[in-house]
Amino acid sequence: MVPAIRKAFNEAFTPEAYERFLADLHSHHPGDIEFRVAETPVFVDKAFTQQVLQACEDIVDVIVQPDFLAMTEAAIPPQVRMAGETPNTEFICFDFGICENEDGSYSPQLIEMQGFPSLFAYQILHSLVTNRHFPFPEGYNSYLNGYTQETYQQLLQHIIIGRHQAEHVILLEIYPDQQKTRIDFRCTKDYVGIETVCLTQLKADGRQLYYEKDGQRIDVHRIYNRVIFDDLDKQSLPPGTVDIRQPWQVEWCPHPHWFYRISKYTLPFINSPYVPKTYFVHQLPAIPADLENYVLKPLFSFAGQGVLIDVTRADIEALPDPENWILQRKVKYADAIVTPDVPAKAEIRIFYFWPQGAARPFAAQNLSRLSKGKMIGVRYNKDKEWVGGSLVLFEQ
Repeated sequence: MVPAIRKAFNEAFTPEAYERFLADLHSHHPGDIEFRVAETPVFVDKAFTQQVLQACEDIVDVIVQPDFLAMTEAAIPPQVRMAGETPNTEFICFDFGICENEDGSYSPQLIEMQGFPSLFAYQILHSLVTNRHFPFPEGYNSYLNGYTQETYQQLLQHIIIGRHQAEHVILLEIYPDQQKTRIDFRCTKDYVGIETVCLTQLKADGRQLYYEKDGQRIDVHRIYNRVIFDDLDKQSLPPGTVDIRQPWQVEWCPHPHWFYRISKYTLPFINSPYVPKTYFVHQLPAIPADLENYVLKPLFSFAGQGVLIDVTRADIEALPDPENWILQRKVKYADAIVTPDVPAKAEIRIFYFWPQGAARPFAAQNLSRLSKGKMIGVRYNKDKEWVGGSLVLFEQ
């Protein structure tokens, strides 16, 4: 997206350099990066950086409204309601497509957002190794708002561990060793200093949760939550597995309610040039005549599951639960990233952090995903190059 930098990068690129980069990246936790890592970062100039951050701030303006909790109360499924909700989520991720306007210019357009963690620790490693093999251009960095690797790592530790000792804080997931994001769990141990614990390893003593490590009981005081409840409900868990929905004597970071409050459910409430018009299906005054310009998405799903790109009137009329679906205006992804064969499309995920008590969340890091398929994602990019997980280098 910055022509001179893109040209210089592509001309200097060699497959051998890419293989050395991958070998270095994979060497830290062999076998734990299951997804494809792209050959290139995304270079974003100062003007587009400001657009991305303004887009985030437009959405944050809605999230910090006094009535936001009331506005999103219906987003939380009854089976997920739990005690101990925090005043705000500690984490928000905003996913933007780099999109093409009618005049051929580019703008960020919100695709989805989540009040839930992402690959926060892995991106420390990714940024470090990328810079080692493909040095960042002068004045460009993956960190935002003046953060550096050191201060970002300190921020993560502060938010995740809180007032507790790291020994009593865990990253909680379902069968973590089977998750495609497990590299982030390993990096969280490296950079934050907490253990990853499988839900099936948790035990209860009264209202106190604990797990065992090296034959010793370790009480759990705080949970860095990576459990997606939509996934949890599909799992076959062993008898006696702790029901984490109960009111345990534990803090949540973030509390599971925020996964639903800040989600696709929030999109219809946002009015911004960077947010495609979105409707709850059950509140549609009429089904649009130009459905080819819309995408149909289930509210309660993740990783793009259940999304209908080519929507018909029959699809909408056949929905048994229209209150659980949104109709979102399509955006046109730009062929923005010049590669040796065909251009790639890109999404940018901005990491926003929100320490409890702070007035507003703020941007600190990012990741990017490159695609040459119909959608962003592994299934649409098989056997393609210059696609996969990456990071954005923003002009500072």
